[in-house]
Amino acid sequence: MDWTALYLKTSGLKVFILGTGEVATRRANKFLDHGATVKLAGSSIDDELMTKGATLHSTDEVDDLVNWSDFVVIASGDKKLSDYVAGISHEKLVNRADFPDDGDIIVPTSFNIGDIEISIFTNGKSPLMARQLRKRIQSIITEEDILEIELQDYSRSLLKEIIPDQKDRRDYLYKIFEDEDIQTLISAGEIDKAKAVIRESVGRDFDDT
Repeated sequence: MDWTALYLKTSGLKVFILGTGEVATRRANKFLDHGATVKLAGSSIDDELMTKGATLHSTDEVDDLVNWSDFVVIASGDKKLSDYVAGISHEKLVNRADFPDDGDIIVPTSFNIGDIEISIFTNGKSPLMARQLRKRIQSIITEEDILEIELQDYSRSLLKEIIPDQKDRRDYLYKIFEDEDIQTLISAGEIDKAKAVIRESVGRDFDDT
């Protein structure tokens, strides 16, 4: 398997998308929602994309658009034009929706539950199963899991001010995770009370620090 899972920081990223169809629109929405600047070349784009800041350009401008961009997405049914854009994009990051293995980056199916973002990649073998797995994962993540993440984030920030060693912080985070009183508060949705218990526990355990 030639692919490695990574997350790309997209705030401020300049993305050129060749195409304006369903796949191109989906890609554009994803990048716009994550802070990128997006330009598309094709026939037309919907009002939602324009409202988010996307701009539409002629396919005659592809050379300039590739030069402008940091990242090129090829999502056009015009194979000749797609191959041309791929050929002039060798110094750019490229996602090819038509032939994924010919690009540098694959944009997998992904979804958010609260602050959790989950991506599923079947190595191109089954988009259908990627959608089915998405449904299964969505069905098992609970509201308590979301609150647990919020509480762990709060605890990590608190402990970083007190415990310099990462391993010691990790051990204390496990202690918090396994605390029955805290888990009871999370089950009841009492996140603020759970945070108060953690503050008291940290203050008590590290009062002499």
